[in-house]
Amino acid sequence: MDRRGPSLGEDNAELARDYEKISAGRQFKTGQQLVKALGIASGERVLDVGCGTGLLAEYIAGIVGPAGHVLGVDPLALRIEMAQRKARDRALAHVEFRVGDANDLSAIPAARFDVVCLNAVFHWLPDKMGPLRGFARALRPGGRIGIGGGAKHQRSPLQKVMAEVLLARPPFAQYPRPRDIVWRVDEHEIRDLLEAAGFDVKEIDVYDMSHVHASADAAVRYAESSSFGNLLAHLPQALRPAARETLVRELAAIAASDGTITQEGRRMIAVASKRH
Repeated sequence: MDRRGPSLGEDNAELARDYEKISAGRQFKTGQQLVKALGIASGERVLDVGCGTGLLAEYIAGIVGPAGHVLGVDPLALRIEMAQRKARDRALAHVEFRVGDANDLSAIPAARFDVVCLNAVFHWLPDKMGPLRGFARALRPGGRIGIGGGAKHQRSPLQKVMAEVLLARPPFAQYPRPRDIVWRVDEHEIRDLLEAAGFDVKEIDVYDMSHVHASADAAVRYAESSSFGNLLAHLPQALRPAARETLVRELAAIAASDGTITQEGRRMIAVASKRH
């Protein structure tokens, strides 16, 4: 199996802007649930891994206040630039954004943070143990980690349609993905991973969730922007518009009478603390 992870070279300014707009109604809201589960408090230092355009990091900055500090890291430079620009415009001196990779946090001093959070990020990491050990290193003893995202073994009608179009239908099926792009875990796997990385698990909550896309086109735009261009990246450039049109048409066929598409699934939040 290819364990390199999704490509980081498919992102562009349009996708980043789409993600900023679309994530406010989904990732940001689920991120607020993760922040609540972590019990983030005034004065704490928080590392937001995979911060995207910075919506959740700014929210956390409002909780920790000027006595605290928030560092958001993300490997996508365009999204970090957006986050930095917003922070400057809003004069948020206690929130900082850097291009950074969850697989290498060596530039961050050890025991620097009280909290590490990953919202809708963990499934992008093919290797779990290396990053988890890096997060443990960045935390002070007793510091907390929170991981939120989709749980393993879920397949909504929307995902089935996308898989059928891209993986089974010609001409798109002639171009199989050269790599996996998501690696989800279940509640048992995440418990084992956290404990092996030096954490004591405090809570693992798995629950049903749903998200309503306004249209078939909106569903495809969400998949493109949240995957930073990886949805169609395995196809030749000339074939991508046709693939996108086919996806929109096939998804419209399963839409409700008002054109909306409901994406159902299971979400998981895990909270743990670093062993002393």
